[in-house]
Amino acid sequence: MSSPCRIVFMGTPELARTVFMHLADAGPALGSVVGVFAQPDKPVGRNLHLSPPPVKVEALARGIPVFQPAQARDPESLQQLREWQPDVVVVAAYGQILPQALLDVPRYGCINVHTSLLPRWRGAAPIQWAIAEGDSETGVSLMRMEAGLDTGPVFAVARTPVLDTDNGSTLHDRLAILGAELLVQSLPGYLDGSLPPATQPIEGVTYARKISRDDGRLDWSLPARTLWRRVRAFTPWPGAFCRMPLSDAPDSPTRLLKVHSVEPDDTLTGVPGKIISTGKDGIAIACGSGGLKLLEVQPEGGRRMPAAAFAAGHSIERLV
Repeated sequence: MSSPCRIVFMGTPELARTVFMHLADAGPALGSVVGVFAQPDKPVGRNLHLSPPPVKVEALARGIPVFQPAQARDPESLQQLREWQPDVVVVAAYGQILPQALLDVPRYGCINVHTSLLPRWRGAAPIQWAIAEGDSETGVSLMRMEAGLDTGPVFAVARTPVLDTDNGSTLHDRLAILGAELLVQSLPGYLDGSLPPATQPIEGVTYARKISRDDGRLDWSLPARTLWRRVRAFTPWPGAFCRMPLSDAPDSPTRLLKVHSVEPDDTLTGVPGKIISTGKDGIAIACGSGGLKLLEVQPEGGRRMPAAAFAAGHSIERLV
């Protein structure tokens, strides 16, 4: 490009903030971020005070104007984007689907930093589902956006293994850095045509649906290793949980028990949900195949603690 590239950034949460910071720090050699789209401030806490999203906080600290439409498809959004006259729009975890009219504004299109190896895990929660489904590898794809859900052609990819020690939080942070670095390295090649986007293959398409609170519920009839992955995948949100009956009666009232960390044990057998043993190494519970050792738990209204300490103060026969 003969003149400095004008960039508009669209993103909302911490992952997007990491990408935005790297983009803004790259300086004039890459381009100038002239404006930011972020989702509206959200009420948080007991008093429901409005809290700005991380990308907004970062942009304002850098003196970059921020626009927060309720819907990206509103006419005001299109007008604002046209006023900023971007050459390219960079999108990372913005949280809304962009209409075609908006995608058509920048002459080099809209680029999405997507945290999966497309076409696997298109959609809202690729990080969590990569762990939950036992993927050995994931990564980041840079894609020129189309109106479809993460269907656009890809021009750069970076890979990372999914470790047994990874959870949703650690993998999120690693992919945020990986995606930010890949963007800064690859955007110039995309703009000058040396990194042309390639159509995604038809084979291997999967969808990462949005996570709900109910996804954290542990179903003891499932294999132990499936539950082990889900505990890791849904950390920090929605978190894994089950319920503890307060008596042996079939219709006993139950108490919520959050499960923070576990390890699988393929040698364990028993009726799913039945406590096999308790001891200094935790609480062993039978699953559909194998079993889990609960290492850290948190009773309803209580603090996070070693499962062994919790078991020492409670008589536990089963979990549901």
